[in-house]
Amino acid sequence: MSRAPAPRRRRRPPPPPPIEENALARFGLDHRQQRILTIIAVAAGVIIAAVVLTYAFASLGGDVRAVQSDSGSGVGQDRPSAYQGWASTKVFAPIAKREADTRPLTAKEVFGGKTLKAGKITLKLAGSTLDQSCAAAVWGTPLVDLLNAGECAQAVRGIYTSADNRYVAQYTLFNLRDTEAADTLVRELETKHRAGWALALTSGRAALPADGHTEASGHAMGHYAGLVWIARKDGAEPEKGDDLVTLSLAVRGAEKAVYRRIVAASATPTQ
Repeated sequence: MSRAPAPRRRRRPPPPPPIEENALARFGLDHRQQRILTIIAVAAGVIIAAVVLTYAFASLGGDVRAVQSDSGSGVGQDRPSAYQGWASTKVFAPIAKREADTRPLTAKEVFGGKTLKAGKITLKLAGSTLDQSCAAAVWGTPLVDLLNAGECAQAVRGIYTSADNRYVAQYTLFNLRDTEAADTLVRELETKHRAGWALALTSGRAALPADGHTEASGHAMGHYAGLVWIARKDGAEPEKGDDLVTLSLAVRGAEKAVYRRIVAASATPTQ
């Protein structure tokens, strides 16, 4: 009896190449800062693996006042069809607490780049906004309660459309008290994302499909929590030719702002 051929193993995508020190020098980083950011770039390979696993499973600071959402019930509000949360890692230890990273976020800092690229996908920024009240950026009492408990100080959102007009992606970044608050937020949303989520941004060029299929992930990064929200523009479920993994990686290019803050915090001498 002939033996059946062994099944082929799927190859994992390779991690991104390390950041070249010459390129870092052009940003005004000294040798020590370049080494720190190069280490961070290596850790980014772990992030890529986490994103791949997310979609593999799917296919099988400041004072905070008590706030209330105007859309507490969530009736008529858009939410992701699928969600996976990821806890912070040791890479983000320098910004584990907001007191070590007190400079407020700005929309220009996070969404200053008009394009983001990953693989064959290019995203173009269609709009962004900064909310000093985190409740103004979300709907749903459960999520508002989580943000209040985590002493959320700011929420910044940006929406992108792909160059081929096939995809839309939104990125939301919350400025929380510490890593524990960020980890709790992305973990609790695994069960609560149906009852509370980021409000969808719209512009003349991009809008998440109402009542369509969308996918999301949450990423704790020190005292920050980022929410990725992606979809086909037509709201259809992904087909064979769709690459939502690369789409997710592309919109996470907005996280460069967080990595720059790691470098800044690491360069600050401790008292």
